[in-house]
Amino acid sequence: MPAVELAKIGKQLGLVAIEGISADHYPAVREVGLEISLVGSHGFKEGPTSTDHHTAVEAKLRAAIDTAVQFGSPNVITFTGMQVAGMREEVAKQNCIDCWKRVIAHAEENNITLCLEHLNSRDDSHPMKGHPGYFGDDVDLCIELIQTMDSPNFRLLFDIYHVQVMHGDVIRRIRQLHPWIAHYHTAGNPGRCEIDENQEINYPPILRAILETGYTGYVAQEFIPTWENPVESLRHAIEVCDI
Repeated sequence: MPAVELAKIGKQLGLVAIEGISADHYPAVREVGLEISLVGSHGFKEGPTSTDHHTAVEAKLRAAIDTAVQFGSPNVITFTGMQVAGMREEVAKQNCIDCWKRVIAHAEENNITLCLEHLNSRDDSHPMKGHPGYFGDDVDLCIELIQTMDSPNFRLLFDIYHVQVMHGDVIRRIRQLHPWIAHYHTAGNPGRCEIDENQEINYPPILRAILETGYTGYVAQEFIPTWENPVESLRHAIEVCDI
């Protein structure tokens, strides 16, 4: 549905923020009374694993940081990009670090956190359910990159759905990795569907585990609705996550 309509419904249902929409809609949704939880930047395909993308990635991240400052958002998303044929893992990791190092000072100066999203590479059934060939498909590799960056403004976007697909053991990973986590996404598995009883992830104990870590940031609903009424899908997800 249109972004502003979705924002109005989300506000009525009790949400406090929205993301994943065009920045063109930010002024209108802020007027609705929602915050911007995460600002988009470069896409997940053309990321810093390839030096061919460095100039564009740097420009888009800098612009996204400025947009985040303008609209009061704490976070900007980033990705590794796809694997490059024939490139050794160590080279790909260093390429990512080199690119992010060029923008991290701008993020730090503006108190904006760059959130590196881990994505699954297993599901090839739909372009938004999985991302075959994505370099950062191992959450431990993502943590290694974050630790190498060594900045309080470079953290992990822990997508519960993607972690479940690639690794499982979600609660243990949240407890182990929480010092490096700045943002969460939800969805049901398999299928990136509603977070109901027809999928395998049990969300209430996961949300309790997140709270127990002292986390105070956003948990964003990122499932693809399958119910006849998508508003009821969203209402249900809010209730499940209201711990």
